[in-house]
Amino acid sequence: MQPFKIAIAEEQLVDLRRRLKATRFPDTLEDIGWEYGTDIGFLRRFVAHWADNFDWRAAEQRLNDYPHFLAEIDGETVHFLHIKGEGQQRDPLLLTNGWPSNFVELLPLVPLLTQAENGISFDLVIPSLQGFGFSSRPRQRGMNLTRMAHLWAKLMSDLGYQRFVFSGTDMGAGVGLGLVRNHPDRIHGAHYVNVYSQYPRPADPTLEEEAYFQQIDYWGLAEGGYAMLQGTKPQSLAPALNDSPAGLAAWALEKFHGWSALAEGGIEATYQLDDLCTLLSVYWFTETIGSSIRLYKEAFADEEFKLPMPKHGVPQGVMVPGPADSPAPRAWGERHLQNLVHWSEIRQGGHFPALEVPELLAADIRAFHNTLS
Repeated sequence: MQPFKIAIAEEQLVDLRRRLKATRFPDTLEDIGWEYGTDIGFLRRFVAHWADNFDWRAAEQRLNDYPHFLAEIDGETVHFLHIKGEGQQRDPLLLTNGWPSNFVELLPLVPLLTQAENGISFDLVIPSLQGFGFSSRPRQRGMNLTRMAHLWAKLMSDLGYQRFVFSGTDMGAGVGLGLVRNHPDRIHGAHYVNVYSQYPRPADPTLEEEAYFQQIDYWGLAEGGYAMLQGTKPQSLAPALNDSPAGLAAWALEKFHGWSALAEGGIEATYQLDDLCTLLSVYWFTETIGSSIRLYKEAFADEEFKLPMPKHGVPQGVMVPGPADSPAPRAWGERHLQNLVHWSEIRQGGHFPALEVPELLAADIRAFHNTLS
């Protein structure tokens, strides 16, 4: 386990700007906005900002203000942040993100969770999923959510945390479910944003669940094509995203637009462009967009993840976001999550709550933590 500093070579910055400035933008139809995918007018503005206004060196310094580490576990390199809390009672908390995000999304939570409230703060561990950012890119099949759960259990042991709380979204929440399945004695409590939508459907759904299934089915048709592609033929998409930063931006930012609770003024009023540039730059400089989308194929092939969850004693909690992220009804959560001790319907934010509504997410993690004995 070694301290780590991000240090991107100057020639990589020069190459990124050159590629951005050489972008061949496609033609488009009039007045379609985001209806057909990424709005080309916005993409032009974003690419110009990334090339001309975004200061990677300043962003790099901000990232390096946090303590980064690399750990070698079972032949894999795991990148993680480890930030100690300020309170007298400091409880370990493992935080993780999903796709197309990375650890950058979670940074707004750091000051909110490391400061003491009522004498309690958290020691934060924020790992990068394998194939994301500065964690190693898998070279063999099978690096799925279940295997990552074993890696993270060992990571927390190596850090001296035998029991810890977990909170995660999307793919990261899937790793959390793997921890609950395989290491229940290690998990003091598991907190998720929303509930996994693809559990088996019951023969006797409630009216709320029936409405939810209709919403999920529509979402799959309107928004889910990316998952089908990434879960079946990721290698066909990877060269384009790895070779063109504008292509990477178009593919990822369409999700930030479509899955977020957009403020008036759209994506540019919801997110700081520099935050989005920082997040995408991590993918670009590490060349991990290909390995990140490949995780979908590995996750879809994870047979253990598909098995019913064995009985366990881990307290679990859910924060339900706003309509942009297809919020699950409580009946769905109670049907599939054992020991559900916390259910909060904030109905704000979307798929990226740590960037969209960090104060609400931090408060909900604390509220869940307060339920744990």
